[in-house]
Amino acid sequence: MTTQQRRTLAPGAWYALVLVALTNAMSLLDRQILAILAPAIKKDLKIGDAEMGLLYGTVFALFYALFSLPVGRLADGWVRTRLLAISLLFWSAATGLAGFASSFAMLALSRLGVGIGEAATAPAGTSLLYDFWPKHRRGFVMSVMASAIALGLGGSLVLGGVAAGWWDANHAAGGLKGWQFAFLVAAAPGFVLAVFLWTLKEPTRGQMDGIDTAPDPRPFRASLALLGSVTPGVHWIGMKGRGASAGMVRGNLLALAGIATAAVLLTMLSTAISPKPAMAFGAVSLNPHALQWTVIGLGVFVIVNLMQGMKLGDAQAFRVISRSPTLMMCIAVGTLQSVLNYGMMAFNPSFLIRSYDLTMQETALQFGLLSAAMGIVGPLVWGPLSDWLNQRFPGGGRAWVALFAMGVSPLMSFWVYYAGDPGSFYARFMIYSFILTGWMPPLYAIMYDQVLPRMRGLTASLYLLVMTILGMGIGPYVVGLLSDATGSLRTAMLSINVVAIPIAVLMVLIARRAERDEAALLERAAP
Repeated sequence: MTTQQRRTLAPGAWYALVLVALTNAMSLLDRQILAILAPAIKKDLKIGDAEMGLLYGTVFALFYALFSLPVGRLADGWVRTRLLAISLLFWSAATGLAGFASSFAMLALSRLGVGIGEAATAPAGTSLLYDFWPKHRRGFVMSVMASAIALGLGGSLVLGGVAAGWWDANHAAGGLKGWQFAFLVAAAPGFVLAVFLWTLKEPTRGQMDGIDTAPDPRPFRASLALLGSVTPGVHWIGMKGRGASAGMVRGNLLALAGIATAAVLLTMLSTAISPKPAMAFGAVSLNPHALQWTVIGLGVFVIVNLMQGMKLGDAQAFRVISRSPTLMMCIAVGTLQSVLNYGMMAFNPSFLIRSYDLTMQETALQFGLLSAAMGIVGPLVWGPLSDWLNQRFPGGGRAWVALFAMGVSPLMSFWVYYAGDPGSFYARFMIYSFILTGWMPPLYAIMYDQVLPRMRGLTASLYLLVMTILGMGIGPYVVGLLSDATGSLRTAMLSINVVAIPIAVLMVLIARRAERDEAALLERAAP
């Protein structure tokens, strides 16, 4: 049943926006703090850039992506405020665990836990806010989320660098290292914020879109079923139980064979580019390149399982999502942009320290404050602008804003990263960063308008799965690999800008058909 869409804010909308924004900021702070601490961790644990890329991206990515699916489904049926609070408590505890890490394996375990906990942030947060804010204000909502992400990114540099530097300067004789202390400090605020999220009132689902949404009688059962349907190995039992055809099972096995073959070939290629010694995980020794591509391969197989499972278990969601070319292209664009963004972000502090002989504390304060400020201001300009343009040029208005941001910023990066001194770098980075921040608010607003309210958590999970595995999982690792192979971190970072070419092509196509695909939403949803 549908009713008229609301154009006024629901009670508590601003308070909810603040809490969810702070949750996003904490998510990025605990995720990104590894970047500023990387030089100290590398020195203590005796690992290289490729291993740091593995820690920063791949280890985190698989579990973040895998668990975003069941919690995304849970966000579509359970109390989202409680889900966010519990998730925040979990990943804060996992971040604190890194404060006691003394080996690569223990730090990897901490990153795994952070990935599992943070998986609920985007699905539950986005779904929650869309039931507080009307459709014509959602570009602004996404801009606030993007600003919160920037606050977390910048805050991670400042907090991590300052806390680690202070501890090393004042407690050099102690057993705890500065980087370990920084993880403990980063974990603390999450426990407080979780209390406020727990007490936030849950809004009526679908109220802003005029689409009645029936309560889910068994959200946990559906969530666990989804996890089982995508977990490699277990998913075959689920396929049989839900009556999958022989052709679908055959396709699944062929996909697995293809993914395994690609993982072996990429491992051989990576080893040839930059040979690495085996890493010890207890009694087991692993080739880091084999670990990288095995994890990525598992993630891609999970994506295949998700789409097949959705087709069997939620045919309406499968139709709505898979039959929207705009939605599919938005996911592809976000993934490619994440390869670029995470590849650059993971190594920005290391680049500044190596290129301009800055200390960790100098980099933390100077670059951390600058990137936070630009990341906050930029989206708050671009989000409302994309809303305004979209009302005058439906569908295409937001897309052209995103195209401008993602098309111009890669060209500017060469000007920025060849700056001769830190002052010139920071001055150029301000302009570059302001333009770059324009991509997320309009792209996300386009994407989530392509599905029904009850499918936003699942859509966010699908996007996170693809973006995290192929974006975060590959970007930092490839930059680290090229840096180790060439000896030039600058060359490695700038090489990743090649992904801007397909991004520009896809954004032009999105601009041309976003309105048409959104108008066909109810038609796609019909049986």
